[in-house]
Amino acid sequence: MTKYKLLDSIDGPMDLKALTLDEMKQLCKEMRAFILDSVSNTGGHLASNLGVVELTLALHYVFDSPKDKLIWDVGHQSYVHKILTGRKELFGSLRQLGGLSGFPKPGESAHDIFGTGHSSTAISAALGIARARDIMGRDKHHVVAVVGDGALTGGMAFEALNDAGHTKTNLIVILNDNEMSISQNVGALAGHLSKVRSSSKYNWFKKGIEKMLDRIPWIGKPISRSIELCKRGFKSLLVHGMIFEEMGFKYLGPIDGHNINSLVNVLGQASRMEGPVLIHVITQKGKGYEYAEKDPEFFHGVPPFTMETGRTKGIAFETFSGAFGNKLVELASKDDKVVAITAAMPDSTGLMKFQDRYPKRFFDVGIAEQHAVTMAAGLANSGLKPYVAIYSTFLQRAYDQILHDVCIQNLPVRFAVDRAGLVGEDGETHQGIFDISYLNHIPNLDIFTPKDTNELRDIMDFTLDAKGPIAIRYPKGYVNSSILPYFETNTPFSPYQWETLMYGKDCCIFSFGKMLQVAVEAAELLGEVGIKAQVVNARCLKPLDKDTLKSISMSHTHWIILEDNVITGGFGSSVVNYVANMGLNINIINLGIPDTFVPQGKVDQLMNLLHLDPDSVANRIRDFLYGVKESAYDHRLKTKA
Repeated sequence: MTKYKLLDSIDGPMDLKALTLDEMKQLCKEMRAFILDSVSNTGGHLASNLGVVELTLALHYVFDSPKDKLIWDVGHQSYVHKILTGRKELFGSLRQLGGLSGFPKPGESAHDIFGTGHSSTAISAALGIARARDIMGRDKHHVVAVVGDGALTGGMAFEALNDAGHTKTNLIVILNDNEMSISQNVGALAGHLSKVRSSSKYNWFKKGIEKMLDRIPWIGKPISRSIELCKRGFKSLLVHGMIFEEMGFKYLGPIDGHNINSLVNVLGQASRMEGPVLIHVITQKGKGYEYAEKDPEFFHGVPPFTMETGRTKGIAFETFSGAFGNKLVELASKDDKVVAITAAMPDSTGLMKFQDRYPKRFFDVGIAEQHAVTMAAGLANSGLKPYVAIYSTFLQRAYDQILHDVCIQNLPVRFAVDRAGLVGEDGETHQGIFDISYLNHIPNLDIFTPKDTNELRDIMDFTLDAKGPIAIRYPKGYVNSSILPYFETNTPFSPYQWETLMYGKDCCIFSFGKMLQVAVEAAELLGEVGIKAQVVNARCLKPLDKDTLKSISMSHTHWIILEDNVITGGFGSSVVNYVANMGLNINIINLGIPDTFVPQGKVDQLMNLLHLDPDSVANRIRDFLYGVKESAYDHRLKTKA
């Protein structure tokens, strides 16, 4: 007998419509079991997907995807949607190179309407799709945006809500609230009011009364306004959604997000309503798996784990994020002006210990990177020492605030740019390969990138008394222990001075951060064929160590720049500009990320795909020294991609 009797009978969303609601409840159980089986082997976003099983099934039961457009904010909660839309058999390849994406991807399926990966974008996209429907006179299909409560901490979501409510476009927004518990009394009353307000007879009666009162001379309109004010005042006491009503949405909820009957009922009602509608759904992250229910933050994005114990597989090493968090606690113990800021990721950025130890000096602003940066500017302006820990790919969202609010005023904000470089399985939206390019050209901002956790701690000591803005970029994970002996140079730490890790007469490799591991291994391989490469740790990317560059220009005419950033605007671009401006007779090759978005896959696989693994780098350097054109590697990359 098949393990998933009902689930195996579902080939597409239309198959759901033949099921009874009782069968749908059984399907929910099978769906959770399937997700657990799959994610425990591949890793992925677990807690959020377990929390939206009933909601996703109800959406596909009521609406007709892909005619009706379902848009998932962030998208890490779209596994159930993918399983229902013909991709169940691909789940063994989830988040792997060439496999199923962990996020909605239009190129993967017609049911993935809009590509997402960052937060707070879905309502804007949905409103654009809804307006396009109206302008082009297409079939009156439904447009539904599913947004988490965390996403509403992003200002863009409120900008979209304000616009949508103002223009009265037909649009359904589902607020998936997985933080608030359901209050039986308030929830029941609010649910009753939702049914009344969503009733077509009620809305018809309400509009009729308003029209009738408006026709009465002198007193009609004042009476109508008084009734409306009384109604709003009553709702403000009893209904959680007053703010959404004021923005122009019809508010329905809160609804139990794990009651399939209630969900199907309210979604059906919303589909018949005119104008923008917001449905407030209460769900529990990690629903149905005890370990994920108890610790949803850990099981938000989890590597492969043992289902019976909830423990991850593999050996634990000190990560850059962990070292950053521990060092910041140490600095805070010595200096009461040290404060920490994160954007909804205290655990992933290593700040949980800081939060526990210094709660009054810790600020989690939610998914609001722009606010985080400008608030940090305000803290620095008042004499405090803020450290802002945000992933590279998310810091992109605060570019203007970095430039306008921090750097123009030369305020000493310390940016901890986590997950810099390739991060792997989350794919294009999460690779941290642009930060050097978008930070490098901003005046007043110094950029450091440590080769290991010891150097990270040294840099943090230096930044404590910084007089201007500083960015410290570091990768996900840890340093390969086999490389560490090369990093132990015993030279005193000097933040603006580069250091030589290996000496050689034939060429010089300039690299930094995690790519230094590749540089050292490539230099070893070159040594086996008689090529002696010098390896320099360019730990300060901006400003350049021009003294070291000038010195090496006198002994080496072939330079190799190795970086985990896009080549355009990266560290190599700065070195090339220096060489050109100085009129030096140097041959340079930049090895980094080409002009492309990097897909999902394990980091080692992606490094190989990009010809940035040690073997490929060694071969490219050898060819460079012997005059082989680099274009051959560009061609192979395109062929593989």
